[in-house]
Parts: sequence; structure tokens; C-alpha cells
Amino acid sequence: MYDLSGKVALVTGAGGRHGIGRAIATRLAREGADVVVTDIPESVTAIRAEDRAEGWEGLPSVVQEIEAEGRQALGIFSDVSDSGQVDDMVRQVLDRFGKIDILVNNAGSRPGRDRVLVVDLEEDAFDEVMRVNVRGTYLCSRAVSRHMVARGGGGKIIIISSGAGKRGIARYAVYCASKFALVGFTQALAQEMASHRVNVNAICPGLVDTERVDFIAAALAAEGESAEEHRALMVQERSTRVPMGRIAQGGDIANMAAFLSSAESDYMTGLSISVSGGSEMN
Repeated sequence: MYDLSGKVALVTGAGGRHGIGRAIATRLAREGADVVVTDIPESVTAIRAEDRAEGWEGLPSVVQEIEAEGRQALGIFSDVSDSGQVDDMVRQVLDRFGKIDILVNNAGSRPGRDRVLVVDLEEDAFDEVMRVNVRGTYLCSRAVSRHMVARGGGGKIIIISSGAGKRGIARYAVYCASKFALVGFTQALAQEMASHRVNVNAICPGLVDTERVDFIAAALAAEGESAEEHRALMVQERSTRVPMGRIAQGGDIANMAAFLSSAESDYMTGLSISVSGGSEMN
């Protein structure tokens, strides 16, 4: 266990019941941090019917889970790609808690029209992925870095990249481009922030069993194949390529995020760490 007592964490893209963001937010709360979680209003419409039937409400439910751990929580609907909304989000966090010790850049674009061959990739689909994944990470990191520098208390910035940020995959070109960009961004920001005692590291998951897999399967399913059928085949096929025999769960990524948020990682910065069961080893 890591002691994050007295720390304030901000986790973006945390409204999904099965998502990485929720797993990280609740794990940081169990470690003692007060946690602010964000997502876009549209995340509510993406809630699975079975989850909604069981009372899942998205961001408000994550806030309730954090509070159930005995920690303070705040949920904010915010678009990370809009600088005005990002600045307002940070202002709300500082008004409530007075500081931000940990930033987890987890928000990502929804898979869909971008999962095609480059010759078929439309400009607006390309722009949407880069807008959320790259611009969103830049805006959140800039706003929080400014606070961390002015405050002078150090901090932790974690960026969720991907195994696709280390190896190109057909039909994932713009997603790969965005995640490769985050690896470079991590290295540059780590060098800039080191003198301020702010560690900047990236996590590169393999396939994680989240709602995003539903969208990927829907985008890649062949004619006559249902999204559910393609999802099952994709998970099975990916699992056979993972030395540890399964795809990741949100908790696997949260374990690394907790470590990178803690003092145990104080001499680590600029790294892009694979959490993929051995499918990526660099």
C-alpha cells in the first residue's frame, strides 16, 4: 500500500463503470487521496443498459465510491480539449481543495470512424482523435503544471498512452500517432518539470477490458458479424498473444498509477511503462 494521505488527485475521463479512469480514481482514494474526477456530459449516454439498470449513473457514481472510502470527492463535467473548460476545471479543484498533487491524464477519444485504413481516413476523424488525446493532455498538463510550479510543492503527472504508442497497428494509424505523441510529450515535459520536483511518466496499457472495447469492436466488425461477436473474438485473439494469458483489467493499470503517484517513484521520470502482461516488453 502507498500512503497518499493529504494528497489531491485529478483524474480525467473517469465516468465509465468499467474504465481505467474509475479504477485509478477509486484506487487513489483507497490509498488516502481526495480525488476529483471528470468526464464529458456525453459519457452518460454511453452507459451500458445493464449498468444503468443496476443503478450506475456515471460520474456521480464514481464520486459516491470515492466518498465511501472516507475521502472527499468532486465530479466535474469538462471537455479536456477546450482550454476554457480546462482552466475552469482546475479553478474549481483549487477553490475546493487548494492544491493539486497528482494529475492523471486518462481522457481519450471514442474509437469509431478512426479505425480504418489511412486511405479511407477522413480528416475530421483524424482531427477528433488528436484533439482529445493530444490537445487534451497538453491543456490539462499545462494548466496543472503552472499550478505546481507556482505552488512549489512538487507533484506527479501521469499520462495514459498505449502499447499502440510504441508499435504501429494497421487501421489504428491516427490512434497510434496520438499515443506515440504522448510518449514524446511525456519525455519533454519530464525534463521541463524535473527541477520543480514534478515527476512525469506515461503508462502504456495493452488491450484493457473496458467500454472502449465495445466501440472498437463495433468499428471493426465485419459485414454480417455483430459487435458482440467481434468483441469476443478480439478479446480471445489478443489473450492468446499475451504471455500472461489474458487482457488487462482496469485494476492492473490502477496499480501502476498508484505507484507512480506515490513517493516510491520519486526517482523515476520521463518513462513510458508497458502494463500489458508481456505483450510489449520495451
